[in-house]
Amino acid sequence: MNAHGIVHKYGDHVDTDVIIPARYLNTQSHKELASHCMEDIDKDFIHRVKDGDIMVAGVNFGCGSSREHAPVAIKASGISCVIAANFARIFYRNAINIGLAILECPAASAEIENGDEVTVDFDTGVITDVTKGTTYQAEPFPPFIKDMIARGGLMASLKAKEAAK
Repeated sequence: MNAHGIVHKYGDHVDTDVIIPARYLNTQSHKELASHCMEDIDKDFIHRVKDGDIMVAGVNFGCGSSREHAPVAIKASGISCVIAANFARIFYRNAINIGLAILECPAASAEIENGDEVTVDFDTGVITDVTKGTTYQAEPFPPFIKDMIARGGLMASLKAKEAAK
């Protein structure tokens, strides 16, 4: 499992209210949530993002409320992976639960720029900024989390394991 795309870069302390504003929380439609992702800080994000693109941010990404809508909106927008210096813990867990790949890597977070082409190898944790020719080492996912993300999240993973019995 790997990711490859163009970077959409954001700063520190991007909270869940910015990722998906509260005024849109009355829907469970992933497509509708995606159509409003990041709009309060980047009105053009939803028009620029392509399937497979990568989001990069600073420290404490996903802080704020514990709503699952935030990682759902990011994933549904087409983002294949979020790289940040670190994540708010509840966002981290919610992202894994819904199958959104996320990696903590302070060096990549600081040096990768908006518009760079980046690849991520989830088996090794190697992040490559193709544009600059630089690599960064993030902690790779343990096998059970890799499996969970590949299957689309916690519930899908549990259903698949139950069906295999």
